[in-house]
Amino acid sequence: MHRNALLSLLDVYKNKYPEERETLDAFIHFVQDNTSCFERSLAKGHVTGSAWLVNRDHSKILLTHHRKLNKWLQLGGHADGESNIGAVALREAYEESGLKSIVPLSEEIFDIDIHRIPENPKEAAHFHYDVRFALEAQVCEKVTVSLESHDLSWISILGLHEQSDETSILRMRQKWFSKDD
Repeated sequence: MHRNALLSLLDVYKNKYPEERETLDAFIHFVQDNTSCFERSLAKGHVTGSAWLVNRDHSKILLTHHRKLNKWLQLGGHADGESNIGAVALREAYEESGLKSIVPLSEEIFDIDIHRIPENPKEAAHFHYDVRFALEAQVCEKVTVSLESHDLSWISILGLHEQSDETSILRMRQKWFSKDD
């Protein structure tokens, strides 16, 4: 089953973050119940991949000012049928940043989130079952704003709360600071 790799990663995540059990259970049920969970055509929702993309010294994160949602968010996007969701997160980081050298910091899931995407002229409201991975930009190079963004910015992780009040962004910030505990 093409969903087994993701389900295995979610199982590891469940042991690491038992306090997220409610969200995790809903996520797992969605993946188990929907064979086309990686397809954008699944109207009720689909799995997406995102990047907590840090600079080389791990002091800043690259955020996008998302064009459709008009919010500062992590880079990420649709799986479009790809079941290797870590590869999706890496692909989206490359596509949305223009960076040439990005590496995963871990093969494990860094964070998960289920969030509602509002209705827009092209699609009905639906849910994104977002899997986030920690990635690192290997060199300091200029970023390129994609058509999906108004802007990109390297933001101090320490001051991230001044740029975004998004619950999931702040949760990832907390995880980042507690990862060495």
